[in-house]
Amino acid sequence: MKEKLSQFHTAILIYMIQTGVYVFSITQVEAQYFGTNGWLITIPVSLMVCLNIYMMYWVYRLGQGQSIFEILEKSIPKFILVPFYLAISTVWALIGCLVAKEYVLIFQMFAFPTTNPMVFKIAIDVLAFILLTKGLYNISKASTVFFWTTIWMSLLMLYYVGEFKIERLSPYIFKDGYSMTEGLFQIYLAYLGYELCLLLFPYTDKKTKLFRAVFYGNLIRTVSYTLLGFVSFGVIGSDMLKVMLFPLLDLLAYIKLPFVERIENLFYGFFLFTTLITLVLYFWAAGESTQRVFPKVKVHVHYFFIILAALLISYIPTVLNTIREWLLFLGYIQIGFAYIMPLILILLLLWQRRKKAA
Repeated sequence: MKEKLSQFHTAILIYMIQTGVYVFSITQVEAQYFGTNGWLITIPVSLMVCLNIYMMYWVYRLGQGQSIFEILEKSIPKFILVPFYLAISTVWALIGCLVAKEYVLIFQMFAFPTTNPMVFKIAIDVLAFILLTKGLYNISKASTVFFWTTIWMSLLMLYYVGEFKIERLSPYIFKDGYSMTEGLFQIYLAYLGYELCLLLFPYTDKKTKLFRAVFYGNLIRTVSYTLLGFVSFGVIGSDMLKVMLFPLLDLLAYIKLPFVERIENLFYGFFLFTTLITLVLYFWAAGESTQRVFPKVKVHVHYFFIILAALLISYIPTVLNTIREWLLFLGYIQIGFAYIMPLILILLLLWQRRKKAA
């Protein structure tokens, strides 16, 4: 019998999936689209995420822990589901791949400007494949280790106490912002990853208390984003944040140590762990989907070809703006999946229950 995920490991896993490269630029988006005190937007967005998670909870409750693939296959013909499985696995694989490619390009820009970024990308993909072969339970344990390796960086916010000026926050809320609807979607993208909990049903039991763990993971992520925004707006100010490309890295550059130069590069390296977990979980999700299409193929073979295909596609976008455009498009698809899929599953479960009762 396979080991089930614990509540603690699941909460950390959700938090780590949500911690992608978007963390480097989220405060710039807050300032650009929402203006003064834009950091407050993380709270209503988090509430929207919680509402979506609650929808997923009803899928779990009505389906009594059934896999979403089993629910779909009980009511929808396989010839319809096969293209859907392949399409959604492609989206998941590309999201994971492009998140890693964006991380690599930023890392190359700051630390190794003369090195081919695909060298780092291939190395990350090899690490991802090794982790994938260990199974989800071991991935969750690894994510917990990585969590403790990176969460201490939140304490760095204390370094800016002397630089923080309350007047930089201003008494106005969301003044000088524009296109807030677009900005809302942009901020929502920073929370994506929680929707993969739909695939965790077979890997949990009652002791896991899956959705309590998902809520906790999202809460940790919300507190982290809100604290980062509060400090950034109080130290840098909304006007300066609007013109910064990666405010978090600029914030880390303020920290000076007598024996280390460009310490932000050292801190940036720690974010490899969070990026790796995001990459691995999206590849894992893609593998879960393709296994429904090719059930006789070994799971390790699925992962190998998914990573290989995504790696080849990642050669196409070569600049950050292109990658961000791709991720934005894929993110919109993922938001649609996060809201539409639970509704479809709830309707199917109610129909199946009614059919069974008749």
